[in-house]
Amino acid sequence: MKFEGQGIILTGAAGGMGQLLVADLLKQGAQVAMVDANEGALQLLAADAEGKVYPVVADLSSTAGCADAVKACQKHLGQVDMLINLAGLNSFANFAEEDPNYIELMMRVNVLAPMLLARALLPSFLAQNTGKIVNVGSVFGSIGFAWFATYSASKFGLRGFSESLRRELADTNVHVTYIAPRAVKTPMNNAAVMKMGEATGMNMDEPELVVKKIIQAIESDKKDCYFGFPESLFVRVNALLPRLVDLALAGQNKIAKTFLKHKGE
Repeated sequence: MKFEGQGIILTGAAGGMGQLLVADLLKQGAQVAMVDANEGALQLLAADAEGKVYPVVADLSSTAGCADAVKACQKHLGQVDMLINLAGLNSFANFAEEDPNYIELMMRVNVLAPMLLARALLPSFLAQNTGKIVNVGSVFGSIGFAWFATYSASKFGLRGFSESLRRELADTNVHVTYIAPRAVKTPMNNAAVMKMGEATGMNMDEPELVVKKIIQAIESDKKDCYFGFPESLFVRVNALLPRLVDLALAGQNKIAKTFLKHKGE
């Protein structure tokens, strides 16, 4: 598919990958409604784009916030042709010490928001007989990693939602793409994660490369797309032999644990 003339909603637009993705979409002639909670960053992006984008400040952690975001985007764009769910939160933590409020927030932003936004847009997609939903997940949504329990659970949920909805829409002209990068060098990964990644030899991609691959996956109308080797291979192995992956990750998990910040520290 081509991006020229497409009305696109992009969540997480003010983040590290979001800003790069906005720039690429504009280069290809798309109209972009940028959704994010960071009003200041959105305004700067809008100023740099010289009126070619529409900033929409939204709280995606609430049902009302998601509904308001869609209405604002539809007002700016007119017809919406694509939804790209990029917004997300991460947590590197011992689950026994995870803040319950943050667990709920992550699940709302990472899983419920993409679902609610898709639900709000689907009637118009079906009525116009065209539309695309792109959910950006993670290899953590196929392999459950220790110390990332909530994040992994949220991405497992997003992957399951994408698969189910794609099958539900099989007889329509509305398509669903699920994209799963491996770890990316963005501010979402804090200093502890970066140090842990270095100590364990975790592969991390530059955001420019990941954005390029996201664009390519959308253009190619991929149903599922996993980035990075050997992570993409481990996804297949984990689906067939998860206990083998338990053993393979045991040593890495012990090293990673030493980088956790515990309550009271």
